[in-house]
Amino acid sequence: MKNITKLLLVVLVSLLSANSNAQIFRIISGLNLSNMLIKNDLDTYSDDFKMNPGFHIGGTIEFPLSNRLSLGTGLLIDTKGFIVKEEGQDWYQKEKLNLYYLDIPIVLKVLHDFESGIKVYGVVGPYFGVGLVGKIKNEQEYQGQKDSDKEDVEWGNDEYEDFFKRFDSGLTFGGGLEIKAILIGISYDLGLYNISPYSSANGFKMNNRVLRFSIGYRLGNTN
Repeated sequence: MKNITKLLLVVLVSLLSANSNAQIFRIISGLNLSNMLIKNDLDTYSDDFKMNPGFHIGGTIEFPLSNRLSLGTGLLIDTKGFIVKEEGQDWYQKEKLNLYYLDIPIVLKVLHDFESGIKVYGVVGPYFGVGLVGKIKNEQEYQGQKDSDKEDVEWGNDEYEDFFKRFDSGLTFGGGLEIKAILIGISYDLGLYNISPYSSANGFKMNNRVLRFSIGYRLGNTN
């Protein structure tokens, strides 16, 4: 796991150190609506999961390849997880999973510049992530009596001790608008790496899903 993290950081630093006067830097943040796919070869267990609202914040950099194409990357703190709730006439139970990741997207960006000055773009590419911390919060109520507890997420590959593998990866794609220095975008992260440490012959897996609404600000020259 440490070697994977070092490799991701080396790749990012290499890109950031590239000699290019046309680099475009942005700060970016916004709303995350995350969920998780949990299934095996026979059943899907996450059909009743609800999206968990959260956030992302970080910085991005783009390396123009032509007038319409660029290669982008960055560092983002991303929240992921899900909410599941069950309730009856005089009871309910709610579980909320909050996971915090350091994500590194590497995307190809296609840009179209209209005469009005508004630019429309689309992006697609892989992302790589490292789990930082996580917490599970449970709430219960029965006949007016409420109770709650919290538990820290354990990361690793031990199927008996750990909750999730620390590494995550998948495909990110989206689009949006650029209006001078302002970027407004929407994207979706489709987790493809099985983050479950549990080994099973029936194909058990867990995959992250994140719908992201972003606003960014371009630093430096805004022409």
